[in-house]
Amino acid sequence: MRKWWPLVTVCLGTFMLLIDVTIVNVALPPMAVDLHTSFTALQWVVDGYALSLAVLLLGAGALGDRYGHRRLYAIGLVVFALASLACGLATGGGTLIAARVVQGVGAAAMFTTTFALLNGAYQGRERGVAYGVWGGVSGAAAAIGPVLGGLLTDGINWRWIFFVNLPISVAAVVLTFVVLRADQGNRRGTFDYAGTVTFTVAATALTLAVIRANTEGWTAFATWGLLLLSAVGLLAFVLVERRVAHPMLDLALLRNRSFGGILVGALLVNMAAFAAFTYTSIWLQTIVGLSPLRAGLVGLPMSIVSVVVSGIAGARLHGRSPRIIIGTGLLLIGAGSALTALLLGPDSSWPALLAGYAVIGAGVGLVMPTLAEAAMASVPRERSGMAAGAVNTARQLGFAIGIALLGTAFAGRARAHLTDAGAPNPSDTAHGLAGGQAQRILAAVPADVRATVDNALHGASIAGLDAAFLVAAGAGILAGIAVLALVRPARPAAGPSAPAPGKAPAVTH
Repeated sequence: MRKWWPLVTVCLGTFMLLIDVTIVNVALPPMAVDLHTSFTALQWVVDGYALSLAVLLLGAGALGDRYGHRRLYAIGLVVFALASLACGLATGGGTLIAARVVQGVGAAAMFTTTFALLNGAYQGRERGVAYGVWGGVSGAAAAIGPVLGGLLTDGINWRWIFFVNLPISVAAVVLTFVVLRADQGNRRGTFDYAGTVTFTVAATALTLAVIRANTEGWTAFATWGLLLLSAVGLLAFVLVERRVAHPMLDLALLRNRSFGGILVGALLVNMAAFAAFTYTSIWLQTIVGLSPLRAGLVGLPMSIVSVVVSGIAGARLHGRSPRIIIGTGLLLIGAGSALTALLLGPDSSWPALLAGYAVIGAGVGLVMPTLAEAAMASVPRERSGMAAGAVNTARQLGFAIGIALLGTAFAGRARAHLTDAGAPNPSDTAHGLAGGQAQRILAAVPADVRATVDNALHGASIAGLDAAFLVAAGAGILAGIAVLALVRPARPAAGPSAPAPGKAPAVTH
């Protein structure tokens, strides 16, 4: 049993950082009430974590190679724990958002060292078993997150979705120094500070621009200014990576058609599959009237279908063309989102989500286990770790941008519906509706018109969800077409797709 303690240690950190992507969704309405947050702030509670995790993954990987993976993993655990404490104690939206960003920094440090630590602890068949268990834990985190969030929010308080990380972090830190092998790292070369900074500026400005477009419009100076800043940051990143001796991302990889197609799929898959759940959770609780726990359970069938399809695909489709598997999965995700939009109506309740969720789950089960392996198989062996890191970065960045983009679609369509219904101040009402404040809006209107306003809010929320799922459907279909068009069938003569030493596949969330 002692030989598996390193796996337990790594899985503890992985479980925490991935569960914190989804555990927050069902707690958003209570957070909005307690902290009096705006719609924009509510988005950043989710986006702040996903964005900081995304933009720092490649840079954190370089730090682990230079200074030691065990050291960076322990630092990540401590930062994650302190940030979780700050999240739980937050008394305002700004404090909570800042703590979530720092939490993402710690998560990036943990996530990027995971595979190097497993490779250092296991060899041969045991390494394969370790990766299998780690993948199962990763998938379970995505499924358990909303349910655990609902249990803690219902049973105690939303703050405990963050406090629960503290004892797990303490145990993981102790185990890190007791059971994980120390590695000194390779300090040759220089860290790509310029690449890290320019990529962070580009990604953050783009996400913020999409959020600002929701309140000020796409033609507003602030929106275009941020888009311009993002473009300048991206250009600077490209120039830096072309000249630096040890780049975070070898731009030559982007000339590989197959890798480029997989990267497009990775960027859009989380947007298509998961970003809309933030808004369905708000709708289920503030309009339909479900508790946080019941709202979390609504998404459980999708997770179950995903796990079942993933297992079947792993057993029956191993060795088949990743182009077909990933492309078909992405098209299924798009079709599931479109089906959900079709089934939602003014009188809908939670059962309207189940059929679309099941189709999305089937697509996720096909895509996620295959994505990283296909990315690494499409590049030279010595670049497999970089390819896995790029896929992880693209997926988390796509999730952050997706939350913002779908939120813009939700609020815009809800605002149009309220305007047509003759509601006063439709813009602020739409933002409040998307931010989980429907009951506060109802409480502020006279009792004799409350039923009319309630009907208008129901219609506006369905209109907003319809728009959000249609955007998600478009992202899934576009990604599927890109993969089918760009990714080439694997050649039998190609080298093995197993990761190079110190590297391994990306997470299957």
